[in-house]
Amino acid sequence: MTSAASPSSANTPPHWHHCAHGTNVEDPVGCRGVLVGDRTACLAHLEESARAAYLDALEPGADIDHRGTPFTSDLLDQVLNAVLDPTTDQPRVGRARFDSASFATDASFERVSFSGDASFERASFLGRASFETASFPGTALFEEASFSGAVQFDQASFSGKSRFVGASFTGYASFEGVSFSGVADFSRVCFSSGAWFRETAFSSAAHFGKASFSDEARFDGATFSTSAWFVQASFADFTLFRGASISGAEFRNASFASDAWFDRASFPDTVGFAGVCFSADAHFDGAQFEAAKTVGPLVCGQRVILDGAVFGQPVTLEIAARQVSCARTQWASAATLQLRYAELDLRDAVLEWPALVAARPTPWTLPFPHAPLPEAPLSGDPGVRLSSLGGIDAAHLALHDIDLSECRFAGTVHLDQLKVDGWCTFARTPTGWNRHFPWRWSPRNTVAEEHHWRSRNAPHPDQATAQGWTPPPPDAPELRPAAVAALYRQLRKSLEDGRNEPDAADFYYGECEMRRHDTTRPRGERALLMAYWALSGYGLRATRALAWLGAAMAATIMVMVLWGLPADDPKPTTTGREVAVGQQVVLTTDTPDPVNPTGPLTERATTERFEKALRVVINSVVFRSSGQDLTTAGTYTEMTSRLAEPILLGLAVLAVRSRVKR
Repeated sequence: MTSAASPSSANTPPHWHHCAHGTNVEDPVGCRGVLVGDRTACLAHLEESARAAYLDALEPGADIDHRGTPFTSDLLDQVLNAVLDPTTDQPRVGRARFDSASFATDASFERVSFSGDASFERASFLGRASFETASFPGTALFEEASFSGAVQFDQASFSGKSRFVGASFTGYASFEGVSFSGVADFSRVCFSSGAWFRETAFSSAAHFGKASFSDEARFDGATFSTSAWFVQASFADFTLFRGASISGAEFRNASFASDAWFDRASFPDTVGFAGVCFSADAHFDGAQFEAAKTVGPLVCGQRVILDGAVFGQPVTLEIAARQVSCARTQWASAATLQLRYAELDLRDAVLEWPALVAARPTPWTLPFPHAPLPEAPLSGDPGVRLSSLGGIDAAHLALHDIDLSECRFAGTVHLDQLKVDGWCTFARTPTGWNRHFPWRWSPRNTVAEEHHWRSRNAPHPDQATAQGWTPPPPDAPELRPAAVAALYRQLRKSLEDGRNEPDAADFYYGECEMRRHDTTRPRGERALLMAYWALSGYGLRATRALAWLGAAMAATIMVMVLWGLPADDPKPTTTGREVAVGQQVVLTTDTPDPVNPTGPLTERATTERFEKALRVVINSVVFRSSGQDLTTAGTYTEMTSRLAEPILLGLAVLAVRSRVKR
């Protein structure tokens, strides 16, 4: 079809024979309405008798051509009444040509049946336009048409191709319940007000490439049976695809400035969200991804909500967002979640196959255009934080380079089979000195549940927070120490299976800590754990064991110097007697008992006595006897030293081993 002159060329006449009514110096073209038959004016400027004769000659199904004609509501009603089909009581038109026509007032094409092609290219509707329940069995062309007022196509049917390329809708546009059997092309369409496509059915391809939606866009309940093309479309306000069925969805490089809702939508075919930017929340609650292989890479300035979504095939999610919620999400096959900047929630997710959650260190590169994915809505640390694993079966889950410092593990099944790889970090104990007690918290990895327990059980909650223990969020369950100990035990096994013995040792420490604070355990067991903790940090703190060893050795040396060593080393004496004359002499050697030292204590602390005491202590540490003569007090002190000090040395060696074991 030959196109009319561009509207910007005001002095260029159309290619058809036109009316030219109102020609003057300022407007040499005049009226652009096509001539009616062999007459010399368009329908709007015909004399009354000529117009009546033309209308009387029309019949249902007749072709009409009113390109460029200016219409009023009354004139349009006259034309449609002339083609009214008495059997259906509906206007029926054959081929209709309204290219570049202008409708200065309301234009109603309600219930009109266009038997042939219908063309409204570059038509302008200055008032309200209605095409409700109209039918377009042939091609429908609305390219570059402009609608200044509200327009309604509700319940209309398009059996052939429909083209709205470059059209502009300044007022509200409604396509509710419309049926598009052929290709529907809305490329580069501008919707300045609300655009409603609720329950609309697109049986063939639907193109919205580079379309712009300045107000709310509603596609809830719409059906895209073949493909939906929203490449580079822009949505400036609330966008709704709730419950829509979208086959062949392609939203590449589209932008959503406000909340976008795809909740309960179904994607039976492939899904393309590469380069999509969501400035606000993106809702995919309960969405069905039946054959999606990749979702993303996409950017979201707020939350990507996949709660209750179902993925039927192996899929890779590539998302950069502030939050990603996958509560109750179901993966029926293998899944890979590559994330950036995100806080991830996996509560009650269903993992039937291996699933990997990994932090991507660098931005994604888009194939079209070949450039890094812009991450303008996001800033700061691009790392990934996991907030909860409660309620999931972790047997198939692997984590890589994930921040687990705030992750809640309570309620996780098969936590001992969780695979923790890469640079995964856990919460740490508070740093610095305790302001209420003269000690420091032992630095180690912890789980968030221990922070919550200590915060809840501190004498004053503010005191626990001031010390550095993280208070629990409002929805965090209150766990007993035994439950926290079980979490530590399972995570320890997970790390041990991954050959991460040093970090597993931290979780053994945490398990013992919770057992020590568990009031349901026997007192004897808790006392033993208390001693184990105090002496060596459950066999994991070499410095503590060595400090106790040093203190024990110093105490032993002091006791030996002051009371354990005799005043003088006993000198043996030998006496003899003759049993028979000239036959045998019996010699007897006696060593006198060590004499306890006397005199002031300061006089006993000599270098010689210190050296002897040190030799006794060193031999005791390695579980040997020094052979030194000792007083009764020294003998018992050495016995105690030979029992306790090797144990302390062994605990120190064990602690060092736990830190260097592979």
